[in-house]
Amino acid sequence: MERLPFRYIIPVALYVLVGAAWIFEPARWTLWILLPGLLLAIWDFAQEKHTLRRNYPLVARIRWVMEDLRPFAQSYIVEDDLEGRPFSHQARALVYARAKGDLDSHPMGTELDVYSDEYEWVGHSIAPSRDTPEEWRVTVGEKTCAKPYSSSLLNISAMSFGSLSAKAIEALNAGAKLGNFAHNTGEGSISKYHREPGGDLIWELGSGYFGARAKDGRFDPEQFRDNAASDQVKMIELKLSQGAKPGHGGVLPGIKVTPEIAEARGVPVGETVTSPAAHPEFDTPIELLEFVTRLRDLSGGKPTGIKLCVGQPHEIFAIGKAMIETGLHPDFITVDGAEGGTGAAPLELSNSVGMPLREGQIFVRNMLVGTEFRDKVKIATSGKIHSGAQMAKSFALGADWCNAARPFMFSLGCVQSMNCHKGTCPTGIATQDAWRQRGLVVEDKAPRVARFQRQTLHALKEITIAMGLDNPWQMQPMDMRERINGARSDAFDKIYYFAEPGVLLDKPSSTPLARHWEAARANSFRRH
Repeated sequence: MERLPFRYIIPVALYVLVGAAWIFEPARWTLWILLPGLLLAIWDFAQEKHTLRRNYPLVARIRWVMEDLRPFAQSYIVEDDLEGRPFSHQARALVYARAKGDLDSHPMGTELDVYSDEYEWVGHSIAPSRDTPEEWRVTVGEKTCAKPYSSSLLNISAMSFGSLSAKAIEALNAGAKLGNFAHNTGEGSISKYHREPGGDLIWELGSGYFGARAKDGRFDPEQFRDNAASDQVKMIELKLSQGAKPGHGGVLPGIKVTPEIAEARGVPVGETVTSPAAHPEFDTPIELLEFVTRLRDLSGGKPTGIKLCVGQPHEIFAIGKAMIETGLHPDFITVDGAEGGTGAAPLELSNSVGMPLREGQIFVRNMLVGTEFRDKVKIATSGKIHSGAQMAKSFALGADWCNAARPFMFSLGCVQSMNCHKGTCPTGIATQDAWRQRGLVVEDKAPRVARFQRQTLHALKEITIAMGLDNPWQMQPMDMRERINGARSDAFDKIYYFAEPGVLLDKPSSTPLARHWEAARANSFRRH
């Protein structure tokens, strides 16, 4: 006898149960309890859009539940402390502990395999430093700006209002105010939630020119001047690309352009707006530097820099040649690594486009040192920097300060649920749903933001002292070591090339950078 197909089991069971309900009282109560599920099963059985639901009514929906719960189960049950992407459980736990003021020590020694390539280390000194200042800060734009800025060594990286919720933005800025550090607006411009707490702002200007956007999408100098004049705006950052989706523009659907977002971005309510992949205001390295200079002048002399993820090395050297030819230069360059994050990006770009932070930072550092502009242009770095050790590695490669985005989200309570792009963030951080934001209490989270930043800088200070240095800018590539294999390790300056001052001016052909330098032109980003 042929077995009854599974798809017929639930309808037959329903038929039997309904029949029994007319006779037996217990069956009647059972019917009322199971009726919603049985009706859903009938719907699944009849519909024609989903194969699994049609063949396995009701049961197939368990798969959806498991898919939704998978990130949580994997994070809390399956993964060990060192697993988890993009941030491991150990990295997140460190941020949580510092944000809450809990003990951030670790027992029983490192869990890393110190003879594998996952272990890198800084060289400590037999004679640690004794006297260090309470706080280190770096002055940006001291030689070119009427209003230079004294920056903290760890600031909040670019995250826009719209990608993050109103309460998340407000808590981040309130935390920056408490801790005396800066909050980058992201390319979504300055919202009222940035302004109300009063924390220092770095205004990021992307290719959509939000907050300084004319009706045709081009740059509006009058709007820019008005917004940049705010005392809260301390620096201007022109975004060329970002690590999570380098070389990619964006589209903000009209349905997401609420009155609050429209007000911040300077666009009509409900109208779809685009951020093109390329800036419409310049096409060449020289024009880029002229635009940066124009922004600095319009802002009243505030430090103005560029942000990029390195892709084609010759383009970095083209900017260097343009600086040599014109004498113009940005006040800082923010290097974003391919490991950087975003609320949403094409998977192929996130996984396969863009240079990681370490290599990108070295290229930028070599260009500035080789052209003798290093003393004029500061370097900031961003890309999974969540600890004092990560900061030390960036300083050893030439950073002047660091930025962090997702770690500050962790300090707000982010659980890495991977729902940023869906608007269903369970912690109210990456969503515009008011009821989801209800759980994020600004007065509670702002001190956590400030506490995480302070404790991370304290960790950097402890590493600097252990190395016997007076400040983190004294860290050198030779102070960092990396494993080559299980039997050998070497210092960074033996693994990577670090240019000597002025070498690109005097004898570029003698360096490994020769082909990139030769391919660069001040009047074009094209390879020659």
